Amino acid sequence: MTDSPVTTVSDELLALLRAPSTCYVTTLMPDGSPQLTQTWVDTDGEHILVNSVVGYQKTRNVERDPRVAVAVSDPADPTRYITVRGRVTAATTDGAADHIEALAQKYLGGPYPWYGGRDQTRVTLTITIDKVHAMGN
Repeated sequence: MTDSPVTTVSDELLALLRAPSTCYVTTLMPDGSPQLTQTWVDTDGEHILVNSVVGYQKTRNVERDPRVAVAVSDPADPTRYITVRGRVTAATTDGAADHIEALAQKYLGGPYPWYGGRDQTRVTLTITIDKVHAMGN
């Protein structure tokens, strides 16, 4: 078990973020209570990237309060996981539709099924990592 401030992203975390790992993102509701969402996850090598939809609860939450927690588990061993505390430091719709398609290739092996319809406006949330905690071997 390790718990440390982040200056660079570890190879261990990068590997999980690049794999089709189960990921949960916690945002804060207006009353301060946690809101938890399972999501697909990605990285640009320095940040955690999560794709969402403009107007969804997690998007509204991070617009108001950018603090988040992220848990990513190893697809081969779910008892091995990494948790991250951080902040959403950027949100963009530019390239977000292409990003969800890339995530669908990683997680589904095919095109994104556009569950909510193609009229959704996708947004990529960039999470700057403040603290990392690793559990398991």
